[in-house]
Amino acid sequence: MQQSIVTDSVKSAYDEFYNKHDEAWRMLGAKYKAQHIIDVSQGRIFKKVLEVGAGDGSILKLLADQNFSPEYHAVEISESGVAHIQLRNIKDLKSVQLFDGYKLPFDDNSFDLIILSHVLEHVEHERILLREIKRVARHSIIEVPLDYKAGVDKRIKHFLAYGHINVYTPTSLRYLLQTESFEVENDLTSIIEPEVTRFNTYTNQKRSKSFIINVKISTEYAIKNGLGKVFGKKLNEKLANAYTVLCKKADEHLNIF
Repeated sequence: MQQSIVTDSVKSAYDEFYNKHDEAWRMLGAKYKAQHIIDVSQGRIFKKVLEVGAGDGSILKLLADQNFSPEYHAVEISESGVAHIQLRNIKDLKSVQLFDGYKLPFDDNSFDLIILSHVLEHVEHERILLREIKRVARHSIIEVPLDYKAGVDKRIKHFLAYGHINVYTPTSLRYLLQTESFEVENDLTSIIEPEVTRFNTYTNQKRSKSFIINVKISTEYAIKNGLGKVFGKKLNEKLANAYTVLCKKADEHLNIF
């Protein structure tokens, strides 16, 4: 596999990405992403964990602080991301490497678990990366934002501003995984937490703090959660902002044609 599979524009965009770093914002997002990983694992023990597209190491830092695994490794396409990971002093982190976005520098079945959190929506060739993940690990935890909503085709510039070139629903992600011979063992949906929305509203967007806005944020979150509990998984998946799955290699390989 040639390194040129990643276009020059994508590589250069991510190389410097973490030099414009907002530690508080990224750690807040990572707090919930790490918790989703713990929740979907349901007490399983993974002795050797690799995060693919580890960003600035926020998720691994939080997982290590909670003793999720005795051994961690990280690969990241961004040079600035690798630099941030190396500075974090993450407990039990054994290696950090720059990689080309597709080829993992490890032998077959090297890991118990690969984490791919909010990465797949950025990947130009999803199936190539998924096949490499399946080669290297027995299990994987994948989380994606649920960007696919009515009118998404009118918001292309909005999503491209975040580097999101793929959009998903829970159904479309499950279909992608199943057609690549992954078996979904557990999954969960999640709604953006009020503290994340408040931070985005007041700090990122620099809006003036408001009691009315706070009430609106809390009320919307409570209504969505309540409706999901009453009407079940189908509505939950429609209302959710992110979807997390625990997968393993399927015993049977699906042949296309």
